[in-house]
Amino acid sequence: MSNIKGPLLLTLAAALSAAPAPKTEILWDTYGVPHIFAADDESLFRAFGWAQAESHGNLILRLYGQARGRGAEYWGEKYAEDDRWVRLNGVPARARQWVERQPAPFRPNLDAFAAGINAYVKENPGRIGEDVKVVLPVDAIDVLAHVQRVIHFSFVTRRLGAPELQRMWQPEPPGSNAWAIGPKRAAGGKAMLLGNPHLPWSDFFLFYESQLTAPGVNAYGAALVGFPVLGIAFNDSLGWTHTVNTYDGQDHYELTLADGGYRFDGQVRPFETEEQILKVKGKPDEKLVVRRSVHGQVLTERAGKALALRVAGLDQPGLCQQWWDMARARNLGEFTTALRRLQIPMFTVIYADRDGHILHLFGGRTPVRPRGDWNYWSRSVPGDTTATLWTSTHPYEDLPRVLDPPSGWLQNANDPPWTTTFPAVLDPNKFPPYMAPRAMPFRPQRSARMLDEDPSITFDEMVLYKHSTRMEMADRILDDLIRAAREHGNDDARRAAATLAAWDRSARADSRGAVLFESFVREWLTRTRGKMFAVPWSESAPRSTPSGLAGPKAAAETLGTVAGRVASTYGSVDVAWGEVYRFRRGSLDLPANGAPGELGVFRNIGYRPAGQNRFEAVGGDTFVMAVEFRQPVRAMTVLSYGNSSQPASLHQADQIPLLARQELRPVWRLKREIEAHLEARKGF
Repeated sequence: MSNIKGPLLLTLAAALSAAPAPKTEILWDTYGVPHIFAADDESLFRAFGWAQAESHGNLILRLYGQARGRGAEYWGEKYAEDDRWVRLNGVPARARQWVERQPAPFRPNLDAFAAGINAYVKENPGRIGEDVKVVLPVDAIDVLAHVQRVIHFSFVTRRLGAPELQRMWQPEPPGSNAWAIGPKRAAGGKAMLLGNPHLPWSDFFLFYESQLTAPGVNAYGAALVGFPVLGIAFNDSLGWTHTVNTYDGQDHYELTLADGGYRFDGQVRPFETEEQILKVKGKPDEKLVVRRSVHGQVLTERAGKALALRVAGLDQPGLCQQWWDMARARNLGEFTTALRRLQIPMFTVIYADRDGHILHLFGGRTPVRPRGDWNYWSRSVPGDTTATLWTSTHPYEDLPRVLDPPSGWLQNANDPPWTTTFPAVLDPNKFPPYMAPRAMPFRPQRSARMLDEDPSITFDEMVLYKHSTRMEMADRILDDLIRAAREHGNDDARRAAATLAAWDRSARADSRGAVLFESFVREWLTRTRGKMFAVPWSESAPRSTPSGLAGPKAAAETLGTVAGRVASTYGSVDVAWGEVYRFRRGSLDLPANGAPGELGVFRNIGYRPAGQNRFEAVGGDTFVMAVEFRQPVRAMTVLSYGNSSQPASLHQADQIPLLARQELRPVWRLKREIEAHLEARKGF
């Protein structure tokens, strides 16, 4: 170009400037977030599929192969158990039915999303693993099979996926924090929203941060990887987030086998039976016999009994369209219209908007059960008669919901809906006893405490509270424990008491005493078989119980034992939390902050052993979204593990330092902002 003289250079520049702008663009910012600008919905969905393939192509193809129930056929025996689960529950066949039932205006969007994935691989074959290309091409059936496998047969059925994933995410299941703060409680006079799901940092639980813009929509948020729509999002007018609610949308029925069938209402009924072939790479084919009763698919048979699974929402194929319409809504009325469809089978919805409204909905398809309470339906129930067989679900009007409470705030941290705000608005006695349990663990208590104790919350304070690592459990028992150790403990216990007295009761990276306290709690829970408190939780005092320490002398002895173990293992009883607990991803290895929510920590991080008596984060905080509905909207986010899982990507772990520093980053939504932080551009 340096040899091109003036007139020719000007002609070339004019030609370039006259070239028509692409109708659809993906602008990638420096955190690997795709900002998609499209002329119509189909183009938007196609670009979204393309973008997801760029960031998570290997993972998506593997997940879609598993949703077909063909993982073992493609990649070997380790996927066979999950294939059986998918096949037994009829996921592939039902996905075909769901595609056929999509409304005409929305169906092309699903086709376009799948086409975008296929087009990306065709244009970039070297960026996709050879082992996963066997899944290609993908289609709308694959998309909905994946959605169904994740939502209905993981979240609803409380099955976390492959066995190794289930073992990883213990003791706590997936969860979330969510806040909506109304204008009367917000220092800036504008409603604010905090979204903070807690999920494993792998597999189908990964979130994908994106902006989707086309005529009628400008939404920013996160989708579960492989999903064609945002599940948590905001636009210029409103936003919402989800938490995993205390919801029971599945039941196990115990059947009595007889004469090749099962007893039902005094007669023997035959099973619906289907034989399938399960292919396993490198192994002989396996015959899979699928049996179904009037209750649902049969999971196991043993000793004259069978266990059948019934799942709510399998006849509601419109969950993706509902999320899409939620993202396009411009006010509470339009958003509520989308919610009323109840196509999404579960999840609490926490909502806020620029008009100042805040909303809590205990969402999902809750079965209308003939009798029994939460505990009754949490176990397997007799399936011998119609007396226990539910055939419908509650409509929107029946579900617990709160709009614009007197308190000016709403919270959910996976607690039942009754404790969403204080003074309480919902009376659990006015709802069926099976709707939700009655309890308020420590994490939601911490959540409510922070909101209730601040009468005027700024946006920056909301972000600060989101990162709180203070342990609510410590506030309930630590004084008793220190007193018991000083009165009844040995030298190790008294030294431990001095450490705990100086501790800040938090799980910051530099907190000294947190490792000791967490180790004591685990040991004390085991020794007391869970009965560690002097005063158990009470519905009449939901935010101040449980409290006190049961058995002070035994607790002092336990603390002495644990203190000796901690000192021997780490060289000091006051070892810093971040020395033991780490954020590790790729080449990064940083001191961690945050702890399991069972300790009452709002900044929920789950860990697993990582050798040398250290632990590494494997879940908890994922996509964090803080929004203030002023004009223009102010928003900050972080995606803990980064926005890509592809091997060559720069964005596999680039947000871990933010996580370690307890920081969010600004959201760029305007083109001039995005282009000021532009990494790449793709036009269509």
